[in-house]
Amino acid sequence: MISFDTNILVYATASVSDDRVSRARDLLARAMQAATSILLLQTLAEFSNVAIRKSRIPAKDIRATIEAWRAVLPIQAADESDLLLALEAVRAHRLAFWDAMLWASAQRAGVRHLLTEDFQDRFVLQDVMFINPFNPEHNQLINTLLPRS
Repeated sequence: MISFDTNILVYATASVSDDRVSRARDLLARAMQAATSILLLQTLAEFSNVAIRKSRIPAKDIRATIEAWRAVLPIQAADESDLLLALEAVRAHRLAFWDAMLWASAQRAGVRHLLTEDFQDRFVLQDVMFINPFNPEHNQLINTLLPRS
């Protein structure tokens, strides 16, 4: 299972022409066709916050984007058990709390690869590996996880 951190969603909806924007859009498009991808509710919430606060995108437009994603990708919400696991990850691995919550939800959902540029690249916490999708060294792995149609 594969999922995306907030930064990938933000890039995918950016209104600029940029290599990261193109890459993020391609990855999401491929995820929509793969049966092994999910979105995490926390990521969607963080995306909404960034879109409203920084990009000043109207809430109705954010909702339309999220509804389009929900139509093709399952959403996994956090569970109360994720909170205790996240707190342990904060203690043991010095993760920021919200990063730890994201990891805990991802792990419980069966995510094995979380695409993000915010964590240490190739860091593995229990069964979840954090992959920077903008690092060309990971193209082969990503092409295996999210094959082109």
